[in-house]
Amino acid sequence: MATGPRFSFRQLRDRCVAADPGLIRLRQATSAAFAMITALGVEYLFAHLQDLGATGPLIPMLLGAVLALMGAMALTSGGPWVKARTAVFFPVALGLGLVLGTLVASDVDVMLGVFVLVMFAAVFVRRFGPAFFFYGFMFWMGYFFASFLHATVEMLPWLLADAAVSTLWVYLLSVTILRTNTRRTLNRTVRAFGARVRAVARVCAELGDIDERQADRWQRRVQARRNRLAETALVIEAWSAEPGALPEGWSAVALRRHLVNAQLAIEDLATAAKALLGGDPRVKAKAAAIAGQVSRREYEEADAAARVLLSTLERAGEREGGSWWAARHFGTAVTEYVAVTRRFTEVVTGEADPEFEPVVGLVSGGMLPGSAAVAGDVRPRGKWGPLSRLDLTSRQAIQVAIAGGLAILVGRELSSTRYYWAVLAAFVAFAGTATRSETFVKAVNRVLGTLVGLGAGIGLAHLTAGHTAWILVVITGSMFCGLYLIQASYAFMIFFITILVSQLYSVLNEFSPELLVLRLEETAIGATIGFLVALTMTPLSTRDVVRAVQKDLLTDLAALLTATAERLRGQQAEDLDVLARTLDDRLRSLYLVAAPLTRKLLWNNDPRLARHRLTLFASSVHYGRALAAAMHEAAPAPGLGDGGTALASTCTGLAEVLTAPGHRHEPAEQLRAHLADADAALFTGAGNDHPAHDPLLHLWQLLSELVAAAPVALPPRKRAVSGLAVEGTVRESTGAALAGATVTLVDTSGRQLGKVNTDARGEYSLAVPAAGTYLLITLAPRHEACASRVTLTAGPEIYDITLVASVALTGTITADRPVAGANVSLVAETGVVATSTRSDSAGRFTLAGVAPGPYNLAVSAAGYLPAARTVVVPEGKPGHEDVRLTRAVTLTGYASTQSDGRPVAGARITVRDLHGTLIATTDTDHSGHYSIPEMRPGRYTVTASGFHAVRHPLRVRQTERVTLDVELKHRC
Repeated sequence: MATGPRFSFRQLRDRCVAADPGLIRLRQATSAAFAMITALGVEYLFAHLQDLGATGPLIPMLLGAVLALMGAMALTSGGPWVKARTAVFFPVALGLGLVLGTLVASDVDVMLGVFVLVMFAAVFVRRFGPAFFFYGFMFWMGYFFASFLHATVEMLPWLLADAAVSTLWVYLLSVTILRTNTRRTLNRTVRAFGARVRAVARVCAELGDIDERQADRWQRRVQARRNRLAETALVIEAWSAEPGALPEGWSAVALRRHLVNAQLAIEDLATAAKALLGGDPRVKAKAAAIAGQVSRREYEEADAAARVLLSTLERAGEREGGSWWAARHFGTAVTEYVAVTRRFTEVVTGEADPEFEPVVGLVSGGMLPGSAAVAGDVRPRGKWGPLSRLDLTSRQAIQVAIAGGLAILVGRELSSTRYYWAVLAAFVAFAGTATRSETFVKAVNRVLGTLVGLGAGIGLAHLTAGHTAWILVVITGSMFCGLYLIQASYAFMIFFITILVSQLYSVLNEFSPELLVLRLEETAIGATIGFLVALTMTPLSTRDVVRAVQKDLLTDLAALLTATAERLRGQQAEDLDVLARTLDDRLRSLYLVAAPLTRKLLWNNDPRLARHRLTLFASSVHYGRALAAAMHEAAPAPGLGDGGTALASTCTGLAEVLTAPGHRHEPAEQLRAHLADADAALFTGAGNDHPAHDPLLHLWQLLSELVAAAPVALPPRKRAVSGLAVEGTVRESTGAALAGATVTLVDTSGRQLGKVNTDARGEYSLAVPAAGTYLLITLAPRHEACASRVTLTAGPEIYDITLVASVALTGTITADRPVAGANVSLVAETGVVATSTRSDSAGRFTLAGVAPGPYNLAVSAAGYLPAARTVVVPEGKPGHEDVRLTRAVTLTGYASTQSDGRPVAGARITVRDLHGTLIATTDTDHSGHYSIPEMRPGRYTVTASGFHAVRHPLRVRQTERVTLDVELKHRC
């Protein structure tokens, strides 16, 4: 193992590279800070050339610095001519705001009314492209400067000249010092991909130290690292299409395929590590050590250790218990990843791809699109008439105008001169957000960042007072840190902006702690108004956006399955790698918009259920990617093609189900019919050895679970005819309706007042004799009982119930392949069989409805040796135990006389192992034949007695039938 300062430095560098792929955030923050600070100097010199006096340069310096800051962020991509076409409109946008603000500055009421219209226009123009985001903000900023600084017509010429100078300066910077080197950026991003691979392995290396209490949090960390890895692959995809990014001879298609293979291998490693979490501690320790080697780039050592682990597992067989299957997958994933790294030279073979088109584009000079890019087609909740038909940008422009107007009214009640802070908070609340949940989070972060930044701002303002150089250093450093950390949290950005504002007021000799407290109060007012407007005016629901992205993901998965089915039938189809990468982008968008659902931010939301469904979609994308990789050189298999078509129909039907919200749901029978067709195609046994079979089988399992909770809008619930009643729906924790559950109504004295079973929709209804408090007891097979207290006052009360499945033990029975029809029994320590079942066609079994505790798990199947082991069913969550069976070997033979070869009946055949332990005995039949079934592999001695003893050494190997004939002589 590598140690020492050099190794520690390499590890630290690896983490830094992984934290900022391509150093895009570092470059953007550095460029913006450098452009701002140099623009201050240029504007200072320009103001002195105009002889504006001692205080005259301040306004043009601030105006030029803001324009340079925005321009540096806008001019991050494209060639010199593209940047010139963008930059030429900077003075136009800023100048329009300056002119308009100057014309209305003398009348406060008119100025405020126009300010609302300016905010509307600044947001509305974003619909015309990314550059108009910056034009709109410059227009808004020009109006703000002119109106609130009471600019005059005489000041306009030199203010417009300052804007032109700042624009020219930032353009020159963008094509020289701050020019983006696409090839260098791509190389850095490729290195970041490797660093994020090692970050996944680094978390998996903690496997041996994770206990049950830390398991959920550790699994979320693993998934977060996997998501970041997929994001980096998408960024590489986008940069590969930039002119000059690929080195000479590189192939963008080959690079995409290489990243797909590497991503698959490392995700398989992470999945196997999760499965090992509750397994054998020895195996966990070995896997953690190998993952540590991968995280330290010790690939050859990791490959050798993985191969040793695999050979050990092959020799041990089922003695490793439930860890065998997961450990085998872990070792295979490591060897596959090392093989992929060795094949990296294939990327640089062949010619570049002139027609390569990435599945996703970049914004802001290297960032992936945000939530607003995926929420544009989602309609707001409620009946808004024509407003609901507007696009997202137009609706946000209306929201900004309303929020800005309210912020002016309320903010002026607090301060007649500083209310613009409330306006700014309301305006920014709708920048980069799509749903009301995102607006709320951004508003909270803005207030939190301002609150925490107050202390730091006040302290630094006292330290730097009177020291212009240090003030400039703090301003520049604050802007750099704020822009660099904005991706981590918007609160960081506002924290440093608060420090920057305190320094500006120190320069203006207006600084005071009371002024910063007033800024906090105005910011809180504006942020609150922004959220309330987003909540009540054309609100965009997070759940609706999540549902829309899920629909798009399922539609793209259906396209991938359809293309795979065509390939399996020997037909031409779309590029599967492109479809797989499209799925990755959909999954990234899903995690982005569903983030509020994974926390307790929304009413009536279960974060654990939301995370579970995200995991199902993530696994579906993973196996979709695996399917695309498996089809690179696969032969046709029409039978599997039918299975792919049925699964594609399932995805299409499930996507249609997710079109409408629907408050009450039931399983969709049509979707189950499609799954049955896929079942028939995948479990016939034909094509089991085809590379596409396993990914299709996994997708069948995942889609089956998604269909189990598929929402379908139902007619309104029939309420009680008259009088008091309690009614509702009983569901499983997955959201699926639970039919046949028993709901009992009990009063406070314990007397039963009514009992009913839920119908096919999981619905129940119980009449209540009088108003009061009652107890509802809900029971269902293989589910934990639930007792709920309900209070009724008047009219029917809707009370839905969720039952948690009782503790179960799941697993897979395998040998060289899954074993179907195996008898699986769970025997208590008292010797009583607690429950039993049979494995399905994929070897899976579920023993549900058992109490936590120790048991003996017994497995038997025709043609295999029985197996038994001690297992512990954990409390509070399902247990998992995989069992690997060993094929039984049958020893047969024929006993005859040595002299004339006649059969010998009744000869005693005895089998002992090398230690002399008796294994089996039998007698030959009337024709001299004998048979001993269920022999374990090993070395034995066979003795035929009743005649002169004849001993034969015998070696029995697995999966073979052994025949041993003996010749006997009479004792006489």
